[in-house]
Amino acid sequence: MADTSRQIKQMVNFIMQEAHEKVNEIRIKTEHDFNLEKQMLVHNGKIKIQEEFAQKEKDLEIQQRVERSAAIGAARVKKMKSRDELLDQLKRECAGRLASISQTPQYTQLLKQLIIQGLIKIEEPVVQISCRAEDKALVRGVLSEAVKEYKAIMTKAGHNVNPQVTMSETVLPSKTCSGGCILTACENRIVLNQTLDERLEIAYHDVMPSVRRGLFTEST
Repeated sequence: MADTSRQIKQMVNFIMQEAHEKVNEIRIKTEHDFNLEKQMLVHNGKIKIQEEFAQKEKDLEIQQRVERSAAIGAARVKKMKSRDELLDQLKRECAGRLASISQTPQYTQLLKQLIIQGLIKIEEPVVQISCRAEDKALVRGVLSEAVKEYKAIMTKAGHNVNPQVTMSETVLPSKTCSGGCILTACENRIVLNQTLDERLEIAYHDVMPSVRRGLFTEST
């Protein structure tokens, strides 16, 4: 009886020992699995945060590039606008000085040269000349001499010409014309503008690259 009781006790102790060991094994495995899962979650969380940070950093860099590009573009537009305003002011000042040219002693000779040059360019047998009302007397005074010099130039070049050059009834408005003349031929189908204003416009466009280089550097 005592032996049976001892054996049962031993079996119980064995079972309890096995149970404790199994519980301890399960606990260790559970803790290991938990720690492994936690490490995995932490690792994945870090990667996600790093990816989000990298994306935000990239987005910020792109935004800064766009803003920098826009700022540079706006600065260039502002600089170009300032340049154009300065050039327009320069043109207006030159146009303002044109009015004083017609008051100088050299204006009569200038009128004659403009007529000669116009006749050479237009090269028509019948030509009419328009000018301002205040310039009519001057034009009439130099017209015959201008035609004579024109014929001499053409003869020297091997061309025999005898143009009929007369004054037109058309009067150029003094408010918009600073001087010079306009030559017409073929019933106004051919028009050659030899006014001072037109010459300024031509000069303005022809010398503009040089003026820009003279007034502005790459850094301005």
